[in-house]
Amino acid sequence: EWQENPYPFQCSIEDPTKQTKFKGMKSYIAYKLVPSHTGQQVHRRYKHFDWLYGRLAEKFPVISVPHLPEKQATGRFEEDFISKRRKGLAWWMDHMCSHPVLAQCDAFQHFLTCPSTDEKAWKQGKRKAEKDEMVGANFFLTISVPTGPGASLDLQEVESQVDGFKAFTKKMDESALQLNHTANEFARKQVTGFKKEYQKVGHSFKCLSQAFELDQQAFSAGLNQAIAFTAEAYDAIGDLFADQPRQDLDPVMDLLALYQGHLANFPDIIHVQKGALTKVKESKRHVEEGKMELQKAEGIQERCNIISFATLAEINHFHKIRVRDFKSQMQHFLQQQILFFQKVTQKLEEALHKYDSV
Repeated sequence: EWQENPYPFQCSIEDPTKQTKFKGMKSYIAYKLVPSHTGQQVHRRYKHFDWLYGRLAEKFPVISVPHLPEKQATGRFEEDFISKRRKGLAWWMDHMCSHPVLAQCDAFQHFLTCPSTDEKAWKQGKRKAEKDEMVGANFFLTISVPTGPGASLDLQEVESQVDGFKAFTKKMDESALQLNHTANEFARKQVTGFKKEYQKVGHSFKCLSQAFELDQQAFSAGLNQAIAFTAEAYDAIGDLFADQPRQDLDPVMDLLALYQGHLANFPDIIHVQKGALTKVKESKRHVEEGKMELQKAEGIQERCNIISFATLAEINHFHKIRVRDFKSQMQHFLQQQILFFQKVTQKLEEALHKYDSV
C-alpha cells in the first residue's frame, strides 16, 4: 500500500465564471478552487489543469493520473457544457486529493495554493515543476520499500497478481462501456420517448374530458374536472421522466467516464512492471550462463522489487477508491430512482383522490 497522507484534505470546485483578457479580446472560463487545508480560494483555467495533468502523467510511471474531462473547441461557453465540465473536474479533483502520492506532490500543491493574482510566483513554481528530475524512471529512486529478511516480493506471485488485475481491468472496461451505452440510450428514451408517450396519454384524457364537457348536467362537472386533472398529471409525469436522467443516470455516466480514463492508463503501468520482470528473468539466465555478475543481477532484482511494490500499491489504491465511488454512486442512483417513483406515485394518487367527490 502507499503510505497514507498524514494531512488529508479536499478541494471544492465551484462558480465557473467567464473572464476576459487582452482588453476583452480573449475569453475563458475560470473555476474557483477552495482547498480545505488552506481555506484560501484560487482561480484556475482549464489550461492550468491541463498543464498539471501533463506534469503528473510524465512524473509518475506507475500511478494512474485520472484523465481530465475532454477539451471542446466550440460551445465551450454554453451553460450545459460548463456545468458538465465542472462536475468532471470535481470528480478529477476528488481522485487527486484521495491519492496519497499525487496529493502530496509539489506541482499539485503549487497548483492548489499559488495565489491567482501572483503571476510571478505561478511561473516560478511552474518552471520548478518542469525542471523536476525525479520523473519517469527516476521516480522509483524516491520510493522506500520494506527491507530486511522476507521483505522481498515473490516475483511469481507479483506476476500472478498483475495478470489477474489485467484481466479485471479488461472486463471492467468492457462492462463500463456497455453500461455507459445502456444508460445513454435509456436517458435518451426518457427525455424524448417516455415524455412523449405519457403526454400522449395525458392529451387523450384531455380530449375525453373536453368531450364530456359538452354535457352541461351539474352532476357531470366533478367527473370532467377529475379527468382533466388526470390528463395534467400524465403531462407532469412526462416532464418528470424528461428531467430524471440529470438526477440519476448522468452522475453514473460521469463516474464511468472518469474510470474509463483510469482503465486506459493501466496497460502502460502494467507494461512498465512487466518490462522489469522480464529484465530480472533475463539477468538470472545471464548469471547462470556466466554472462553477468551476481551483484549486477541483484541490483536489477532490487529495482524490479521497487517497481513491483509501487505497482501493487497502485492496484490496491485503485480497488479502494473504486469500492468507495461505486458504493456512493449506486446509493445516490437508487435514492434518486426511489424519489422519482414517489413523485410519480404522488401525482397518480392526487389524480385518484379527485374522483372521491364525484
